[in-house]
Amino acid sequence: MINITFREEIYNACEIALKQCMGVKKGETVVIIADEPERTIGYHLWLKAKELGAEAVYIEILPRNMHGEEPPKPVAEAMKVADVVLAPTSKSITHTLAKKEACERGVRVATLPGITEDIFIRTLSADYEEIVELTNKIADILDNGSTVRIVTKKGTDLEFSIEGRSAKRSTGVYKNPGECGNLPGAEAYIAPVEGTANGIAVIDGSMAGVGVLKDPIKLIIENGFVEKIEGGDEAKKLEKILPKYDKTAKNIAEFGIGTNPKARISGNILEDEKVFGTIHIALGSNYDFGGRVKAPIHLDGIIKDPTVVIDGEYLFKDGNLIV
Repeated sequence: MINITFREEIYNACEIALKQCMGVKKGETVVIIADEPERTIGYHLWLKAKELGAEAVYIEILPRNMHGEEPPKPVAEAMKVADVVLAPTSKSITHTLAKKEACERGVRVATLPGITEDIFIRTLSADYEEIVELTNKIADILDNGSTVRIVTKKGTDLEFSIEGRSAKRSTGVYKNPGECGNLPGAEAYIAPVEGTANGIAVIDGSMAGVGVLKDPIKLIIENGFVEKIEGGDEAKKLEKILPKYDKTAKNIAEFGIGTNPKARISGNILEDEKVFGTIHIALGSNYDFGGRVKAPIHLDGIIKDPTVVIDGEYLFKDGNLIV
């Protein structure tokens, strides 16, 4: 028998998620997709959606094996015919064709991969008007940019092209048809042009599939792919993950910038990639946000205190926003 303890703080955060972030209206079909580790948050979202007068549907799936793995086909079909989808799942379905196809049909989708109850309560208390303004400002710069260079004191020195690519704005507010992103919101991200990334990325915050890093992971990148990984035990963990897949898993898939001042590096990549003053580089799939690579995984690595230069102009200097 399933036993879920009701928590008022989660229920209150659900109201912000459903009303302020998703704009749920009475009579809309709201599909909540959860798995066992995220059951409590999923159930609270379903209760709140029901209270708001929505046609609330709760679906529980088996946990996926890896971030970016597709949900079961019946669930993907249910996503396409909803008005709103919220997916608190232990493994991310953010970068899946199921989410992409639902958004293309006008569904408003928020994914909450790996979110904890504490993160859910804390990060949904941020000023989302401020986050929207900051995220859009940074995304506009990415939209108009061509060449990105990232440098850190830990040894990162990476350059790639974003020419012709459009930035995505994960503001945490998805009220218009087809708008999609994470909750908590707060990042601007873009798919680097395939084959253009060259240099070194030193991941020193956290790494999806690994957690908070005690020792940095050094990625040596040539022509858009990770060719070598250096570091300690945590680097070895990443080295064990990637050989399970083909070369697309080593693709430099994403350049993202966190914009949530309430977020902190916790080892949960959903929160970590939103931390203001950090950037992240992801490996694997980027097909669903403007790239050309379809891979079965998408792994983000957080870089702290970056200096970011776009077309010769500073965006960040040692983690401080310059523009």
